[in-house]
Amino acid sequence: MEFEQLISAATRARATALAPYSHFPVGAALQTRAGKIYTGCNIESSSYGLTMCAERVALFKALSDGERQFSAIAIAAAVDRFCPPCGACRQVLWDFARDITVILLSLSSERKILKMTDLFPHAFDDGFLIHD
Repeated sequence: MEFEQLISAATRARATALAPYSHFPVGAALQTRAGKIYTGCNIESSSYGLTMCAERVALFKALSDGERQFSAIAIAAAVDRFCPPCGACRQVLWDFARDITVILLSLSSERKILKMTDLFPHAFDDGFLIHD
């Protein structure tokens, strides 16, 4: 079935989350167009604003390895409903991955497949910035 490796990687990444304050572990797996998978988990800080979401961890790992073209991200939260990316993650995913496929996973292994434009229909991006 399509996305099985990506879904499995996101679920495994959720198990490594560091969520001592929220007790809300999340795992993400981002796939490049070439098929390589980068994982991330949420990492919380006692200074809550310094917490990093799983989606951004996976994306930043990929970007720091030189990756620039992405096809899909799977997000596995430890709840039995679909948990979409937060606003900050939506913005960063839009900036670096644009309209990728987003697979939301419930704890009971149900999935919902969307595109970023479904989650972020009126996105702000570099097209609004003044360029010389």
